[in-house]
Amino acid sequence: MKMRITEVLYRLRLFFIPYLIILSSCLLIKLLYSREDIYFTLNKYHNDFADYFFIGATAVGDGLFMLLVAIILVLYSYRKAFLMATSFLATTIVAQTIKRIVRAPRPSLYFTNHTNIYYVKGVKLLTSNSFPSGHTVQAFTMAVVLAYFARQKSWGFIYLILALCIGYSRMYLSEHFFEDVMAGSIIGTFTTIIWLTIIDSKPFIHTPKWSRGLLNKKNG
Repeated sequence: MKMRITEVLYRLRLFFIPYLIILSSCLLIKLLYSREDIYFTLNKYHNDFADYFFIGATAVGDGLFMLLVAIILVLYSYRKAFLMATSFLATTIVAQTIKRIVRAPRPSLYFTNHTNIYYVKGVKLLTSNSFPSGHTVQAFTMAVVLAYFARQKSWGFIYLILALCIGYSRMYLSEHFFEDVMAGSIIGTFTTIIWLTIIDSKPFIHTPKWSRGLLNKKNG
């Protein structure tokens, strides 16, 4: 089975097209405003509900959550679990490599001398390897794979919104800058699309045994 990237993009159309529109808007914002302008503008808007909401949202972007999703998929389809796990591995390698090359400071270190910053209570702030946002990479990786699997393609847009919430949570919690999150979304989206195009075109992954899961071993 040979798959072209256009086929993958067609399956993801209700995720990918809105994402490109949002990404274009973000790039425009980045061109017009400085890192500081964007950070302090976003930092103005906070409340108790948002604090709890975005703490929860950022937890969904954690690698452990993605591992849990892959384990759940094993119950139903080895193929889907394999695609999720290997997509996660591929994007993590790319993101972590860039992190260790760039070694960018996080907001808590970058703005050490600023005293008028709102920090959410109970959040442990890291200081290094800010670029790109790993949680955002993982969120968009998961969203792309789930949108790729979805029978109702309209779910692609819902997964995009969820990924955006996770990405925004990283800025809300002052763990990352705007460009960190933007870059994380790009890495998560495009690396996953390329990976799915390569791996899901392999004949072995479409054999009956790969379509099974732990709960349906006897089904084809």
